Amino acid sequence: MSKNDRIFVAGNRGMVGAAIVRKLREHGYKDIVTPSHADLDLVQQSDVRNFFSEQRIDQVYLAAAKVGGIHANNTYPADFIYQNLMIETNVIHEAWRAGVKHLLFLGSSCIYPKMAAQPMREDSLLTGVLEPTNEPYAIAKITGIKLCESYNRQYGTDYRSVMPTNLYGPGDNYHPENSHVIPGLIRRFHEAKQGSLAQVEVWGTGAPKREFLYVEDAAEACLHVMGLSAEVYARNTEPMLSHINIGTGEDVTIRELAVTIADVVGYGGKIAFDPTKPDGTPRKLMDVGRLGSLGWRAKTGLRDGLALAYADFLANTAKR
Repeated sequence: MSKNDRIFVAGNRGMVGAAIVRKLREHGYKDIVTPSHADLDLVQQSDVRNFFSEQRIDQVYLAAAKVGGIHANNTYPADFIYQNLMIETNVIHEAWRAGVKHLLFLGSSCIYPKMAAQPMREDSLLTGVLEPTNEPYAIAKITGIKLCESYNRQYGTDYRSVMPTNLYGPGDNYHPENSHVIPGLIRRFHEAKQGSLAQVEVWGTGAPKREFLYVEDAAEACLHVMGLSAEVYARNTEPMLSHINIGTGEDVTIRELAVTIADVVGYGGKIAFDPTKPDGTPRKLMDVGRLGSLGWRAKTGLRDGLALAYADFLANTAKR
C-alpha cells in the first residue's frame, strides 16, 4: 500500500465505510474517493463502469451493502439479496476491468451455518444450513467472497475478504424498526429514560450469545489486512478459503448486553424479555485466531464502546 494510492471507499456514508475513511486519513492517506449514492448508484453496472473508467482507482474498500436487523431481513428478503449481489458484482467486476489490483470486500458473520461449531472458524463456511431469517443476505455475502477468490484465480488480482462480527459505534442506524440490536436498544432505553417508562421490552428470551466489535477497531483491522504483503496473506489463507474473521473473540448474552446498555444510558426501570419473539441463531462467536496470528487484536472493550456509541447517539440522533 502506497500513501499516494487513489483509494475508493464504497459505502463511505455508512457506519463501517465512514470509519475506514477516518482511519485512512489518520494513517496519512489523502487521495480518498468518496462519492455519495446520488453521485454513484452501485446497483447500476453502467454507472459503476463509468466511475472506474474516469477515476483511475488503485485500491478499493468494498463496504457498501444493504443491511438491517431480523425484522428488516424478514420483511425485505428480495431487496437484501438483489441489491447486495448487484453491488458486489458490479464493483468487483468493474474494478478488475479497470485494472485495480487491490480490493478488500467486507462480509458478515452471518455467512456461517446456523449451528456452526463455536467459535466459528473460517473453514466452517458452506458446511451447513444458514439462519433462515437472513439467508438471502448471507448468500449474497458468500457470493462476494467467492467472486474475490475467483477473480484472483483467473486474473491474478489481489482481492481479499474480511468477515466482521456484529459492529456498532458512530454512524450507526438507530431506526426504531430496521436497526440492529445495539442501536435499537440504545434508542429504546434512551426514550424510556426520557419518558420515565417503568419497563422496556426486549425481543426474545435474552439467552442467545453475540459478539460485538466497536467500528473504529473494525476499520483498523481492515487497514491491517489490506496492508499485509501478498506473501503473508497467501501463506495464512487458501485460494478458495481466503477470508479472515474480524472480531473480539468474546461474546455476551443478549440479556447481559441489555443490562449493560441500560446502565450506560442511565435507565433504571425493568427489562422484560418477550419469548414469543424470535431469538435468531443461538450463538455467534468468531474464531479470530487467524487474524491474531497476523498481528491484530481489538482494543475497545464492550462497555467503553457502548459509552462512545451512546455519546454519538446523543450528539447526532437523539435530538432529531
